[in-house]
Amino acid sequence: MAPKKKVVKAAAPVAVPAPTAVAPAAANEINAEQTLKASKALLAHMQKASKQKAEASTKKNLLDEIDEDGALALSETPVWLTLTTKRHIVDTNKLKPDKISVPHPLHTNPNETICLITADPQRSYKDIIASDDFPADLRKRITRVIGYTKVRAKYRQYEAQRQLLSSHDIFISDDRIINRLPQALGKTFYKTTAKRPIPVTFRTARTAAAGKKGGKRQDGDEVVNVPTAADVAAEVNKALGCALVALSPSTNTAIKVGYASWTAEQIAENVAAVATSLISKHVPKGWSNVKSIYIKGPETTALPIWQTEELWVDGADVVADKEGETKAVKDVEKANVGKKRKSLEEEKPESKKGPLSKKVKKLPESNDDDLKKQISETKTRLRKQKAASKAALDD
Repeated sequence: MAPKKKVVKAAAPVAVPAPTAVAPAAANEINAEQTLKASKALLAHMQKASKQKAEASTKKNLLDEIDEDGALALSETPVWLTLTTKRHIVDTNKLKPDKISVPHPLHTNPNETICLITADPQRSYKDIIASDDFPADLRKRITRVIGYTKVRAKYRQYEAQRQLLSSHDIFISDDRIINRLPQALGKTFYKTTAKRPIPVTFRTARTAAAGKKGGKRQDGDEVVNVPTAADVAAEVNKALGCALVALSPSTNTAIKVGYASWTAEQIAENVAAVATSLISKHVPKGWSNVKSIYIKGPETTALPIWQTEELWVDGADVVADKEGETKAVKDVEKANVGKKRKSLEEEKPESKKGPLSKKVKKLPESNDDDLKKQISETKTRLRKQKAASKAALDD
């Protein structure tokens, strides 16, 4: 009797968690655990890559700061949040950046210099910053205060604009004049988003006693609605602590949310705050228009922290009609109505002749026998002419 074969039951498949968070059908928010995990992986990779780059470099730059473990200092290496949408957020470039408050400010370096661009007259703001009521630590960082009239007069030339751009790290401007700065400062400042002026509100409520323009000083200079020192300092600190959003007609938006020297918890908290505020304020149709959210470094691969399960904003965009044609195909056909197509015109039957139609002359039908006869007669005549010419030369 043959021995019985031993039957081994297959083990049940192990469920592997998805690398991204659940789509917003259940909750319109990113997964905090997934964001923290991606932040830790990204920071570890950036620190490792920086250390390898420092060890492989044969020439050392004296300006580079080296940590104790041999890696380059990562305090200036940014971490970006990348938001990809299904449709464009805006129709035109927004040269005025928008501010998003974050738990951990981005510009806390005391060595970064600030240029303050104010409405006229600039002397009023210089006196406010020089007063004792203004914070001393913030006064050290503001290295220049310049009015809009001086900007237009002194920085018309390209070289002057470049010198102004390179001499300061941060530019803050009164929102009353910020829409006029692109024409005054040109593409030197606005071809990239690195140092575009940050808008702030430098005005207070006007009183009846001060009049429309806020009254006059003792020396006769006119004061245009000048706020207090505490208000100016609060607005500058608020601008320094926000993440900046530069919107453009694109499906991809990148926002700086931190630096590689931060902890993963700080990066994750800023990412959650920026993503929530950006989607609620600036993305049409909210989370249903979001395709994916990533975090990345300047030279790293983007790590996903949220991805959608639906590729279309509305279900009506992909619903087929009774004949099986989608709405998109029907829209394309409607757009092509009225266009002249040579191929279609050639397939049309011959139309009736009208008063303006061209008269086409009919060609006679070809006859090979008549053509051969004409060729033979022509050759015979040419031979006779040649023989007569030769006889005349012999005589």
